[in-house]
Amino acid sequence: VKTLLVFALCVVLFPLSHAHEHAINFLIMEILSEAMLGLCAGLLLNIVFAILQMAGEQISMIMGFSMASVLDPQTGTNSPVIANILNFIALLAFLMLDGHHLILQFYSTSLSAIPLGDFYPRSGVMSYALKLFGNLFMFGFVLAFPIIALSILSDAIFGMLMKTMPQFNLLVVGYPIKVSIGFSVLIAILAGIIKIITDMMVQILNDMPALFF
Repeated sequence: VKTLLVFALCVVLFPLSHAHEHAINFLIMEILSEAMLGLCAGLLLNIVFAILQMAGEQISMIMGFSMASVLDPQTGTNSPVIANILNFIALLAFLMLDGHHLILQFYSTSLSAIPLGDFYPRSGVMSYALKLFGNLFMFGFVLAFPIIALSILSDAIFGMLMKTMPQFNLLVVGYPIKVSIGFSVLIAILAGIIKIITDMMVQILNDMPALFF
């Protein structure tokens, strides 16, 4: 399906391109140049999903869901349940922003603004990506921190209860409480997560033309 979609987009967008009359020797360089353009643009958007994946894995481990893995349709690998939930939230936010149309508009504009084979990554792209990664890493840490902190606090409370009441069954009572705390905090901060994800995606989509053209 992905191959057919890419082929169809190439056929539709090809009339917008301005090809050079280069010899066949330059064909490989032009292919690499276009692949680099797609790689750089895709990397900026994938950073958002990668950070959410990391935060979801940490939250799943704290809540005891690290072994409950399901297939992630985006990567084709197994990932924890919470990580999948956060990825789906980010994907829905991307679609609500009409991001898929903005990406198509970006690539169509790139074909008319940059002739085939003339793209070379600017230094600003790498510095922007590093700054974006740092900001998103902090967002992932802040996202996971409340759940991690409350889980550690609940573990400390359960430890004191075990000392004072040896008959207290931690496996029966403790695990459901930790899961309930984790989901309660996740639901409470869900609106903030969606707003931050939306703002960052809007910023990336608005900054991409200035970075590449």
